[in-house]
Amino acid sequence: MPANTIPDSVRTGAAPRVHLIAICGVAMSALAGMLKQRGYEVSGSDENVYPPISTLLERLGIQIRQRFRADNLTPPPDVVVVGNKVSRTNPEVEALLASELPYVSLPQALAELFLADRRSIVVAGTHGKTTSTAMLAWVLEQAGRDPSLMVGGEALDFGGNYKLGRGADFVIEGDEYDTAFFDKGPKFLHYRPQAVLLTAVEFDHADIYRDLEHVKAAFRQLMGILPPGAPLVVAADFPHALDVTAGHTGAVTFGVGEHAEWRVANLRDDGASARFEIVQGDTTHCTVQIRQPGLINARNALGVFVLARALGLSTADILPGLASFRGVARRQEVVGDFGGITLVDDFAHHPTAVAGCIAALRQRYAGRRLWAAFEPRSNTSRRKVFQRDYVDAFTNADVVIIGGVFAKQTDQVGAADLFSPAQLAADLAARGIDARAIADVEVISDVLTKEASPGDVILLMSNGGFGGLREKLVRKLSR
Repeated sequence: MPANTIPDSVRTGAAPRVHLIAICGVAMSALAGMLKQRGYEVSGSDENVYPPISTLLERLGIQIRQRFRADNLTPPPDVVVVGNKVSRTNPEVEALLASELPYVSLPQALAELFLADRRSIVVAGTHGKTTSTAMLAWVLEQAGRDPSLMVGGEALDFGGNYKLGRGADFVIEGDEYDTAFFDKGPKFLHYRPQAVLLTAVEFDHADIYRDLEHVKAAFRQLMGILPPGAPLVVAADFPHALDVTAGHTGAVTFGVGEHAEWRVANLRDDGASARFEIVQGDTTHCTVQIRQPGLINARNALGVFVLARALGLSTADILPGLASFRGVARRQEVVGDFGGITLVDDFAHHPTAVAGCIAALRQRYAGRRLWAAFEPRSNTSRRKVFQRDYVDAFTNADVVIIGGVFAKQTDQVGAADLFSPAQLAADLAARGIDARAIADVEVISDVLTKEASPGDVILLMSNGGFGGLREKLVRKLSR
């Protein structure tokens, strides 16, 4: 039996034991929860174990072993799931390879144990896929379809990042990042798509993709495994998304621009919710209300609407789910109001997402001063790939604070390729924007606490923890 396969005994045996290496990743923790719910005995290992994932796994009764060690594989599990966080030289991985234990990647485990008997609905794209995945699952839930879900964030309506339903549909966030050290292909190639929502295609993940054409090649592979006639809904506002889906008969387009078949029109915001019309051709189809702000979320909702129709739902089935969808943690999440200062936390790190998030808050909080604090943390934003693009992305903020470039041992960036916060601050200042490069998170929190005034909005943007800035601000602003 090949090493990277799931033994038949795991599929059919009584309470087989599964061990997950790097269990604290968002997707890995979701898989752990699903395995536990299915009756598997689950253990896992990781380093830097901390809430909220650690507390989630503890509530599920899943044992987490601190640090990666060979003895984490004792007693021997029936199969090991290897996360893409760990490399071939990881000590626990080396012990695994020296043993005869079967092992698989997360996408393999998900496909073979959970997707085989479901309709796999894959939401993929550079931007918006987490929100769109959770939103689509909630629309199906409210329509009585009882779907399953796996998403790369905390879906507030589901109370976590996964759900195992009894219905036929499994909605899954299709990540283009690589699968594992032994499988460098995109994760979404394992997900057996029977319907696809493609939200955007742009360059990202500079640590694994050489250039834009390399990214597009991955999405073309996804299109290549989509069965003929399967629903395919594509964001027409992104030319590269149209490019990778060219030639697929039956593809339906959506977006803000006039060239899309289904369009967002007349977007307005009352400070608590956004409303817009859905237009098909020259006909206004319906009016939609969502809680989330801005064109970025209106586009997400439109894509979900179009795909849900393709999956057999009526407009009357879809609208209640869109209106009641509460969102995903750290996607324009309002942390709280502190003496008239509104604190918002967001995952944005790509220039397109940064610009879209700022524009959304501009509309939701019209007339208020907007602070934007940004951490260059992702494997792309830590590089100077988008050095100039960030200037345009931040132009609509009133005050911009750029944190220090996050240092990673696993993905070190040479000095010549490193993003420059000081250069971005200087370029923004040249446009008349108050911009500051501040490496120390404690100093950033002091500046925001002392200089923000009632009526201001503070937006935090990072795909990680930003050195605990959110927690520091909650504590200081509360005083």
